[in-house]
Amino acid sequence: MHVSQPTSTLLNWKPPATPVPIVLRGRYVTLEPLGTAHGEALWNAVNAHDDLWTWLTSGPYASASAMIESLERWREAEKAVLFAIIPEEAGTDGPSPVRFKAAGWAGYMRIEPRHGVIEVGNVLFSPILRRSRAATEAMYLMAGHVFDTLGYRRYEWKCNALNAASRRAAERLGFTFEGTFRQHMVVKGQNRDTAWFSMLDHEWPARKRAFQAWLDPANFDDHGRQRASLARSRAYASGAM
Repeated sequence: MHVSQPTSTLLNWKPPATPVPIVLRGRYVTLEPLGTAHGEALWNAVNAHDDLWTWLTSGPYASASAMIESLERWREAEKAVLFAIIPEEAGTDGPSPVRFKAAGWAGYMRIEPRHGVIEVGNVLFSPILRRSRAATEAMYLMAGHVFDTLGYRRYEWKCNALNAASRRAAERLGFTFEGTFRQHMVVKGQNRDTAWFSMLDHEWPARKRAFQAWLDPANFDDHGRQRASLARSRAYASGAM
């Protein structure tokens, strides 16, 4: 993996490849290219949870087919790569999952290989995924693919500036807040100021070690409770503790 240094001159820089649909497998979760085959499971996971759509640019939907058609239109318009998130465990906020059933999604979007920049976006975690190792591992797998396999320089996370939960998630995952773009978008008839976060390639090795330490089964007790937080794992990984 080529890791750029935080200087103005890039030695031997070559634009990375554009990501393509791929299966990413972890200990607690599998990510698959999202398709119509995931529609029923996703619909069962998100139906009747209208709060899930508060901060997204689309939804809620009247049916599984309408939801999948909308996601496919978004994927085509954005030239995005969209994953179905398939957990093997439930989070503390949700019911037990049916093993190997999709329970959320996330995508690579705003992909700019010539600059080495890519964004993780259109992220939806159903109640099954909330506060789960599967959700965190899904974000780890996507980041690892971006940096370790494809060789991007910059990984972005953006959200509505009023979305406190998304901002906390970005910081927990190791993204750095960079500022707010005021009056950035009009979404569902409302103004959206957008909070920008990023993770850089030279930061990734320490972030990766923190993810791996947090995801280690030894970090959880017999009830699935974490022994050390991801932030604490990151402080150890970076040498701050």
